[in-house]
Amino acid sequence: MAHTPRTGRALKSSGSVAVPKRSLIKTAITSTVAAIASFCVAASCVLASDHSPLAEIAASGPETMLVKSLQEIAESRMDSALNGIEDLLKTNPNFRLAHLIKGDLLLARSRPISDLGNPAGAPQEHIADLREEARVRVQRHREPVPRNMTPKYLLQMQPEQKYAIIADTDKSRLYIFRNVGGKPRYVADYYISSGKNGSRKIREGDKKTPLGVYFVTANLPREKLTDFYGRGAFPINYPNEWDKRHGRSGFGIWLHGTPSDTYSRPPRASDGCVVLANQDLDRISETLQVGVTPVIISDGIEWVDPVDISGLRDKLGSHLESWRRAWENGNIEAYIGNYGRDFSTGSQNLAEWSRHKRQVNANKNWIKVGISNVGMFLYPGRDDLVVVNFDQEYSSNNLSNRMRKRQYWMKEHKNGPWKIIYESTA
Repeated sequence: MAHTPRTGRALKSSGSVAVPKRSLIKTAITSTVAAIASFCVAASCVLASDHSPLAEIAASGPETMLVKSLQEIAESRMDSALNGIEDLLKTNPNFRLAHLIKGDLLLARSRPISDLGNPAGAPQEHIADLREEARVRVQRHREPVPRNMTPKYLLQMQPEQKYAIIADTDKSRLYIFRNVGGKPRYVADYYISSGKNGSRKIREGDKKTPLGVYFVTANLPREKLTDFYGRGAFPINYPNEWDKRHGRSGFGIWLHGTPSDTYSRPPRASDGCVVLANQDLDRISETLQVGVTPVIISDGIEWVDPVDISGLRDKLGSHLESWRRAWENGNIEAYIGNYGRDFSTGSQNLAEWSRHKRQVNANKNWIKVGISNVGMFLYPGRDDLVVVNFDQEYSSNNLSNRMRKRQYWMKEHKNGPWKIIYESTA
């Protein structure tokens, strides 16, 4: 006997019910399943054009099989749909949404059903979660990733960053982009779950997922975690510098997997983390570099022509070079002029920091400043804020050092110049 997880209700096997004529099956099938499935496009059509290993796996994975079965339901190919769902459950027996669809297919053989998820007595909040999961999974295949477009956030990737991650909390998807000469190229995407109370995290315990530009800070293996986190976890640096500046609190925001008895969680189910199916986490773990990989969390991705962001990238590159040159040339006024009125670093504001820099600079006979490995990331939800990371090599008559630096560049007003409002080691 197969069981629908979370409801405990047994599903009858396909051989236990007399099968009416195909015309009756068609009228019995749920209108909601048919409506969802009618929008569905097989995932293989969407992803097969990318020949990367990740894309090939995603194109033949459980979600593809599920969406294909929904498409077959819409086309009244019930036997094929049921066979596909049963094949899916053989390899993924904890896929609750697949169990629900199988239950509907079996139930439709004996009587009409009115909605996706018709088992009598099933908790309605659980059914609603699964309906929402079905909606966002199918929506992904209605709206394929736009080819020849790029997320506006990835202005420039650092050479050492092999991949970048973007999580879209609105569409419950996590996208992977490969670094090709500093520019992103789409590889694959996966279903995710995020905060119970949505996004825009403000304080500890609000069960929201933060939005911003973050970086992977650790790799926690399965052996160091409870089963709740699945096959592993990758913490990110929430709260980042911008979050702290705005008083946002909380901690422990991770990318992690699901418990061993759960294939996937509903779209809104975590306490703020980004949660993937274990097998999807295994795949993306191959792309994550601790301290290096950017993880940008947004509540919607803006796709643009790569040409549209090249102007901003070039402009910021020019500002960065002007900042470097002014510092190296000992032009302290021009150097400080790159910093905004609201600049802060540590406990120092602009006035305090400027006094310190003037004192330090007065003791320098010569300065050399080199910058390399530059990355630029537009902050989600804003067109006036960019996170810039780079390696800095500094030498002078009395000091030499090398560090990784992070700056936040911001426009002080709509048509104004870009200024540095935060600076520290990364």
